[in-house]
Amino acid sequence: MPSIDLTGKVAVVTGSGRGLGLAYAHALAAHGAAVVVNDVDEAVAQQAVKSVTEAGGKAVAEAVAVGTGEAADRLVARAVEEFGRLDILVTNAGILRDKVLWKMTDDDFDAVITTHLRGTFTCARAAAVRMREQGEGGTMILVGSPAGQRGNFGQTNYAAAKAGIAAMARTWSMELARAHITVNAIVPVAATAMTETIPAFAPYIEAMKHGQPLPDFLRKGEGFGTPEDCAALVPFLASEAARGVTGQAIGIGGDKVALWSHPQEITAAYADGGWSPDTLADVWATSVGAEPQTVGIPAPKFPEA
Repeated sequence: MPSIDLTGKVAVVTGSGRGLGLAYAHALAAHGAAVVVNDVDEAVAQQAVKSVTEAGGKAVAEAVAVGTGEAADRLVARAVEEFGRLDILVTNAGILRDKVLWKMTDDDFDAVITTHLRGTFTCARAAAVRMREQGEGGTMILVGSPAGQRGNFGQTNYAAAKAGIAAMARTWSMELARAHITVNAIVPVAATAMTETIPAFAPYIEAMKHGQPLPDFLRKGEGFGTPEDCAALVPFLASEAARGVTGQAIGIGGDKVALWSHPQEITAAYADGGWSPDTLADVWATSVGAEPQTVGIPAPKFPEA
């Protein structure tokens, strides 16, 4: 495989002031792309830019909360004003408002949907307009989550948004194919401020902060590592080496990379003239309902003490 070279490319990475987004910005800049760093906090965005430029990359900050069309237009305009074009969009910005269904408020739901789902839509729309005007193709990398693929307790809003993001990646890969714009969803798993609140992971993340490597059963068995481990996928998908990769949901974490399946029918039954409630009840357990699908993110498998 040729060396990944993004020299001359320009990227917008939303929510890139810290964590996974910052790792994506660093990875793109390290391979030659100029990056518009975005965060809702101006100071955080500027500090992120400083870390990228001190490492030899090109970056500018644009502090704005994603979700509105105006915010998306600002991000695209900043890329064009500073660097002359836009080639890569990474929609990473997100927030959490976790509660079980009966305790989740309208505001809890709307805030997460606005940032994750609407923010991805508005930024992708603005980027698509610009990339199509340029006529040279482009790359959109939408950040999903295992919660969107499998569901997760207490995350109605977040899981719904992330499932929608994967669906948008599939849809836009078709709509933008003639413009040579690839669209993929990535499903990262990493030690972040969110995952360190999970009791099972907390001691390992704390040890990692003190210089200890994550054990193999996490890096390989669970596909769980650092944000930098996940970041490798972003410059790859933005490169010529991945021009034929589009409409996919790709998981990455630790030492593991994986391709997620699309939802699809797995079994079927037929009744002449159609089904009634009674005939469904008669055959359900021995036909389509014989092996129901599981839900939720599988619990991590830790070695026995």
